[in-house]
Amino acid sequence: MIEVEEFKEQARTWLAANKATAPKDYGAITPPDLINPAKEWQRRLYDSGFAGIHWPTEFGGRGLTAAHNAAWMEQCALAGVPPVLNMVGLVLAGQSIQKFGTDEQKTQHLHPTVTGDQVWCQLFSEPAAGSDLGGLITKAERDGDRFIVNGQKVWCSGGRYSDWGILMARTNPEAPKHEGISFFLLDMRLAGIDIRPLKQMTGEAEFDEVFFTDVEVPADALLGPIHGGWGVGMAVLTNERGHIGTAVIGLERRLDAMARLAEGRELNETNRQTLASLMSRGIAYKAMVSRQGPVASTAASLMKLGITEMMFEAAMLRGNLSGADAMLDGADAYGMLSAPGGRIAGGTSQVQRNIIGERLLGLPREPKG
Repeated sequence: MIEVEEFKEQARTWLAANKATAPKDYGAITPPDLINPAKEWQRRLYDSGFAGIHWPTEFGGRGLTAAHNAAWMEQCALAGVPPVLNMVGLVLAGQSIQKFGTDEQKTQHLHPTVTGDQVWCQLFSEPAAGSDLGGLITKAERDGDRFIVNGQKVWCSGGRYSDWGILMARTNPEAPKHEGISFFLLDMRLAGIDIRPLKQMTGEAEFDEVFFTDVEVPADALLGPIHGGWGVGMAVLTNERGHIGTAVIGLERRLDAMARLAEGRELNETNRQTLASLMSRGIAYKAMVSRQGPVASTAASLMKLGITEMMFEAAMLRGNLSGADAMLDGADAYGMLSAPGGRIAGGTSQVQRNIIGERLLGLPREPKG
């Protein structure tokens, strides 16, 4: 097996030669307007040996280690290019199928996912079950060799361009809420699936809501045990938490951008104090990020909460410094309108506070109403 440092050098050399033609670094989820360039990029990564780096070779990967994959992620961050087409497919769907899938499911999905020929979306959150995912009410009722799915999902990233989705639905309404859920691999082309873009305050429509009306899902689309979808889903979300923690490189760039807020401006005492406080907090988060290992832990919630709130306050400060112009149009106005979304994406700030309070501080669990 190639040593990590040698692999890192290969990655650095390849990226230097190819980053000029890469899509912009869009983060974990591909924006709808970049899906075609992103799919082409994923195919190039696969052809060059930089896709599925720590996936087994029989699934189209390189068969290397998590350390090799971390080196690739680091080099992509330095180069400013996306490391994968879409985190939902290459992390959530791909790794959950490897862990829980049947041989047939692995054969059907894994190789097309790593090449970018299958694109995935996540169908978990609902209008009344976002922070409390266990409260989902979308039903999947068994009917012979199929399940009939009815319900609604919301805040779906990439629903309109995805071929497949990972779906959590209730299969036993009589069981305690976490015990009556199953996990499905859903063909997004099935009849009865209605996908509608959600318009945000920014004017963009990055997300979708998805409606299911008597959707006939084959029984072999079930991933893992019947009624055991909560365990599958939590394993998936643990993978997500481990990748959402902002890398040191990304955080350094954010801190640099914050420091530049003072350039060319005369800050009053209040704004100077606010900026200094944000910078100090950011440096502390950077130290915490450096200590976070490859396995998600409570530290991931500390970082998610802290960095989200820091960036929200930075966006508000930037708007304050720009004055009335920030109420019109442009980057400052956009930043203030988009900043609240960070408090929701990847686990709400309220959920992160609960995790920190219960698991780190040992406080009593939140009362259930």
